[in-house]
Amino acid sequence: MKQPELGRKIFDLRTEKGLTQEELVEKCNISVRTIQRIENGEVSPRSYTIKSILVALDYDLNKLTNEEPSSIDSLVSWFKHFMLIDIDAEKPSDFLVKQLNIAWMFGLLYFSTGIFESASEYFLFTEDKLIFSKGVFIAIKVVALISFVFFQRGFILIGGLFRNYLLKIISSIMIVALIPLYVYDIILLFNDSTDRVFIAAATSLTFGFTGIIFGISLIKLKGSVGEISKYAGFSEIIGGCFLLTIVLAFVGLILYIPAELLEIILIFKVIEIIKNKQTEHITTY
Repeated sequence: MKQPELGRKIFDLRTEKGLTQEELVEKCNISVRTIQRIENGEVSPRSYTIKSILVALDYDLNKLTNEEPSSIDSLVSWFKHFMLIDIDAEKPSDFLVKQLNIAWMFGLLYFSTGIFESASEYFLFTEDKLIFSKGVFIAIKVVALISFVFFQRGFILIGGLFRNYLLKIISSIMIVALIPLYVYDIILLFNDSTDRVFIAAATSLTFGFTGIIFGISLIKLKGSVGEISKYAGFSEIIGGCFLLTIVLAFVGLILYIPAELLEIILIFKVIEIIKNKQTEHITTY
């Protein structure tokens, strides 16, 4: 079995046994850093290392070699690993901080791109004209899509850290929903079709509904992250309500501007919490 499937398998076996990484280290005499890197899929361990870990977990090595995943299973595993769905608080703090730093940087990019995207969409639907060339419009859409994906990855990770499963689920749904909508939106550039109106309505309804749920999930973080999550959550909910009206969708997009800035600050807050916990852990020892 290859990485990252191997790391995920070891993680699953360890959690099934109710062992922490430190407890597994005591059983197999392998450094905790090595265990962490294996579970993260960062390294492909030697056969001796794998055998030592599996012996500590009471798992048959031959059984592992026979468990070659199908292409679909591999794709699902890769998606979960990339989207940080299977990440929890046991991951190294440096890894968590790195992923959250990526999230807020792409959040800023998404915020900046969104200004141009909103302007182009407004003139396209109100005056039926492009204020940018098709090439620039496509580039804006692609950058917005990529930055949104990496921005939302941060909230999937935050949902895992604070056991906010609603946040993990709705963030994943928002990513999956946005991809086909953006792709179809680009395709319609090359077709004189009234479908663009329906796509706009579908996008407005989709992100109005998911935005409200996303806002509720952010408010649920108040006990762990503080007031910033409440403000971000209410901004999302209000913006989502306007998007659901379709005719006032542009107002909703404007309200999402402070919401996105608050969400970026929220990510910074979580980074600060992780660093403080790391400092407390080091101080304890």
